[in-house]
Amino acid sequence: MSLYVGNLSYEVTQDDLTAVFAEYGSVKRVQLPTDRETGRLRGFGFVEMGTDAEESAAIEALDGAEWMGRDLKVNKARPREEKGSFNRGNGGGNRGNYSGRSRY
Repeated sequence: MSLYVGNLSYEVTQDDLTAVFAEYGSVKRVQLPTDRETGRLRGFGFVEMGTDAEESAAIEALDGAEWMGRDLKVNKARPREEKGSFNRGNGGGNRGNYSGRSRY
């Protein structure tokens, strides 16, 4: 499992985040997603730690803590949702009832 870290500074690096979370245990991996268009950081990231106890300690200490001029949001990451899953029913809109022919 990994942790979601939100409200990050756009200046943060993987090394910065690793150093902060290493205070609470072993950091296995850090991901900082970037915007496809601009290449700019998106203001959130994911940190994977060695054990659940280490993750809990990091959440307890860092959620709401001020770091790099921002109040961090730290919690367990939710599984990624499938894109487009909200329109799976009839393809969205009213297309399911459209026959392509005029009634008159």
